[in-house]
Amino acid sequence: MKRKLLSLASAIFTLCTSAYAQDFDYGKFSYDELNSKSYKNDTSAHALVLQEYGNARIGDADRITLELDYHVKIKIFDAKGYSNGNIELPFYTGEQSSEEISEIEAVTYYLNEKGEAVKVVLNPKDVYSVKNNSRWSAMKFAMPALHEGCVIEYKYHLKSPYIQQFKNWDFQSDIPKVYSEYKVQLPAVYNYKISLRGALKMLEGGKYKPELERGCFSIAGIKADCSKFIFAMKDIPAFKEEEYMTSKRNFLSAIYFEMEDYTNLNTGSKVKMSKEWRDVDRELRTEESFGSQLKKKDFFKEKLIPVIAGKTTSLEKAQAVYHFIQKNIKWNKFYSPYSSDGIKKAFEKHTGNVADINLALVVALKSAGYDADPVLISTRENGFITKLYPVLTEFNYLIAKTEIDGKTYYLDATEPLLGFGTLPLRCMNDQGRVFSLDKPSYWADITKQTESGTYVLDFKLQDNGKLKGTISTILTGYEAYRKRIDISKFNTVEEYVENYDEKMPKLKILNSDIKNVDSLDRGIVETYEVEIDLYDNLDSKKLSFNPFLLHRVAENPFKLEERTYPVDMGVASTDRVSLNIELPANYKVEYSPKNVGLTLPANGGRFVTNFETVGNKFSFSHITQFNKPVYESSEYPYLKELYNQIILAQKVDLIFTKG
Repeated sequence: MKRKLLSLASAIFTLCTSAYAQDFDYGKFSYDELNSKSYKNDTSAHALVLQEYGNARIGDADRITLELDYHVKIKIFDAKGYSNGNIELPFYTGEQSSEEISEIEAVTYYLNEKGEAVKVVLNPKDVYSVKNNSRWSAMKFAMPALHEGCVIEYKYHLKSPYIQQFKNWDFQSDIPKVYSEYKVQLPAVYNYKISLRGALKMLEGGKYKPELERGCFSIAGIKADCSKFIFAMKDIPAFKEEEYMTSKRNFLSAIYFEMEDYTNLNTGSKVKMSKEWRDVDRELRTEESFGSQLKKKDFFKEKLIPVIAGKTTSLEKAQAVYHFIQKNIKWNKFYSPYSSDGIKKAFEKHTGNVADINLALVVALKSAGYDADPVLISTRENGFITKLYPVLTEFNYLIAKTEIDGKTYYLDATEPLLGFGTLPLRCMNDQGRVFSLDKPSYWADITKQTESGTYVLDFKLQDNGKLKGTISTILTGYEAYRKRIDISKFNTVEEYVENYDEKMPKLKILNSDIKNVDSLDRGIVETYEVEIDLYDNLDSKKLSFNPFLLHRVAENPFKLEERTYPVDMGVASTDRVSLNIELPANYKVEYSPKNVGLTLPANGGRFVTNFETVGNKFSFSHITQFNKPVYESSEYPYLKELYNQIILAQKVDLIFTKG
């Protein structure tokens, strides 16, 4: 039986390839499938796609439609895999026409206590439709009779009037797959750009050659040939998410389609679908919810006179304009690259979406005499933007850009606690497209944000075994923004300090002072006078002490054996900690941690410690620095090892003795 179980995957693959480009039989199962306990290529998997098949084509009935048949069989190893039995099939619902899902069939197979195979068919009454939003709905159902070790199977048919949006195919998902195949038939009158994303390769070395099918498509008595493609992968690993990443859609191995042009069968002429950026620029300049808003400079002209009065530098004036918009239009939490109500109405209502606010910011800056432009971007959760040709639907956000004294600033006025020139982390995603009313648009890098923290701890060890002294902190950039968010959760700064004191049982705050909480364009400065319970008494001849009082790393965030996608931290960061302690006169340091100097290749970052002692005083400093916001997958092993070494270094205590 063991040999049979181990050969399950190869048997399935042999079966699939022997029937290449054909759907597998529905309603059939094997005892090998039901008896299997794990997947040899990933023993941690809770579920496994045994077979997956899709067939997409453009139908040639009375109405041209996109037809998709989908069929999948999944092995559920244990209860943690039950989520794969909750099925949701999304479909688009437009104003004029909608997609349709039909012919849903589903069945569950499992072994009962007697070892007999049981087959439970989905009741059609258990399938229901839900409306997710104004554009998307879904057919939902739960697979019946889920058991540990069961096999589930379902299939359906989708019909879509949107042939320009040919269905993409995800080879990779959050569970592994033994085999996945996608058959595509494209009439010669429709020309699509086909691209493979992700790290995995197609079968046959990643090459796929279309086969010609004569006269496969017909409409209004006119026939056309088709190109048939068969895309297939085997032994597909699960995509495992980890910290510091953008949308997984950027990295899943998948096939994507984009209609480039089509032939008008009546005239024989080609109709271009993929636009060039100059065409998009021209459209956006006249778009009421975009370009037309940029022409309303006069709306803010009088309003800004008292705002910038008394400001002496260009930067101070720009900051005043930024905070004026920030305070007067509250974000309604809706993303959009287009204005919803228009900047005038948004200002009067004191609320608006992302574009309402940041287009208003661009216009206000222009009114104040600055060179400012809107920048269309895609947020981290939304995914990367196609750079080869314009796809406006991929943008979901808008920020502002301005030049002041030769320096470029990217701005987002949606967040009430965000300083001038700092973007929310959601915006740190590759590049954005800068638009102007009178110049061609262009790509710009917007990921050059930084954050830093400097911490100075000055203590004296008291005769009662307590450390007494001060903790001083300076936070800038995104780190200051996060601190302001933490403080804003409390009614007063005093309540924040009280809560901080309660969370640190061995630390008692005697006095505190926090500056610049409301001065968003300045760093936050914290000073705490504290007392720390370190030892019950000082009678012992030897005492140990871990000098990493702040920012101790408890766990390595990088755990994968191999990561096929970049490490995207969003911002470059630097943390500096300096600890100074004076011991009682009759004590001295006997053992101190060795100085550490670890660096990443190509000046990517570093972790450095330094210990110095003079008499009964010692100082210990350490710096953790990441010089890049994004690290390629090839740099992953170095980042992982750096964290391993940081954790090891932080486990070493220093020992001081009574002299």
